[in-house]
Amino acid sequence: MSLSTIYNFFEKYPVVVTDTRKVVPDSIFFALKGENFNGNEFAELALQKGCVYAIVDEKKYVKNDSYILVDDVLSCLQDLSREHRRRLALPILAITGTNGKTTTKELTFEVLKKKFTTYATQGNLNNHIGVPLTLLSMTKETEFGIVEMGANHPDEIAFLCDIAEPNYGIITNVGKAHLEGFGSFEGVKKTKKELYDYLQAKGKVFVNSDNEHLMTMLNDQDVCTYGNSESADSKARFLQADPYLVLELRSAQIGKLYIKTKLIGAYNFENALAAVTIGRFFDINETDIKDALELYEPKNNRSQLKKTKNNILFLDAYNANPSSMNVAINNFANLKSKNKLVILGDMLELGDDSDKEHRILLELLEENALDKVCLVGKNFTKVNTNSKFETFPETKTLVEKLELEEIKNYYILIKGSRGIKLEQIVEKL
Repeated sequence: MSLSTIYNFFEKYPVVVTDTRKVVPDSIFFALKGENFNGNEFAELALQKGCVYAIVDEKKYVKNDSYILVDDVLSCLQDLSREHRRRLALPILAITGTNGKTTTKELTFEVLKKKFTTYATQGNLNNHIGVPLTLLSMTKETEFGIVEMGANHPDEIAFLCDIAEPNYGIITNVGKAHLEGFGSFEGVKKTKKELYDYLQAKGKVFVNSDNEHLMTMLNDQDVCTYGNSESADSKARFLQADPYLVLELRSAQIGKLYIKTKLIGAYNFENALAAVTIGRFFDINETDIKDALELYEPKNNRSQLKKTKNNILFLDAYNANPSSMNVAINNFANLKSKNKLVILGDMLELGDDSDKEHRILLELLEENALDKVCLVGKNFTKVNTNSKFETFPETKTLVEKLELEEIKNYYILIKGSRGIKLEQIVEKL
């Protein structure tokens, strides 16, 4: 069946689902395949639950006109989303980077919706499936779209750009992450740069002029810079992050404007300034920008400050890589508190660099005189040689210890890769 015909169906029934547990009436089911499942097998169930059509790519599952047979369901989903994006013809901002892309996306969304009817990637739906689903969730009422793009292999950002066709782009930063897929830090930079390459003759890039890596990755292209330096197009000054981030905007119109966020960590300064810069570029009133950033509250275990009955938790357990770990540890070390506990989980997907990168973090903890440390995971357990640092092969064993030993009146940093599931210890602290 032709793409135009499928799009006609989508216009009439503009809700797409890929999971039969999330079926809503009058939606269209796309029977995607994975390593351990075949969505074609669930097409009949999707229709029984209320879907109007089921897009399948195996003829044996077609039973009546409610089944639409295509060559490849995933390609059809991606092509349909590109077609939808083109017909909407709205401005799209693409956000990628090693760290901070989700926080930057959320902050930018809060800022842009002060002026525009804005839709942004939900959660972390930022891959070859998530990006199409994000685009297909935008409607004729949407005035501005924000698309987060993740990658763990070369050419992925270029591929996502070909689907989303962004007009604007921002790379938050580049660091060591997913080294198994990228091969090296240079591989990370090359893949993230694919966003700059796509926009070279097609749109504008927002770039942190204080970041040497990002500046050297630029092509000869249209840019709007932000940072601390006087030469930046959009300027601000970091004031403090103890524990919450406070920044000072420098504005020709209103002089100094102080923004007191609910974000923890000095490392969020550049994420907040990115959102400020994008808001300024699109002529959003700076007091509205201030309100947007001050009202935003982080969630999903990202840059959260959580006060329990016994302790204050610095919860950043959604993801971890060498660069994000480094800034989190340094920021935590600078906080004014006598009682500090660091709980770190393994960094995953580092390939041959895993042992080295975990050892570097152990040295960083020692340099910052952070002695009360719990390390969780096989990698940290393997490389730790500091007798003061406790190691646990998995989170479950740390939970068992915390059930027996009550910890009170501490600042506690909790950070690790999502796969370590450090959020399980929160209720014990």
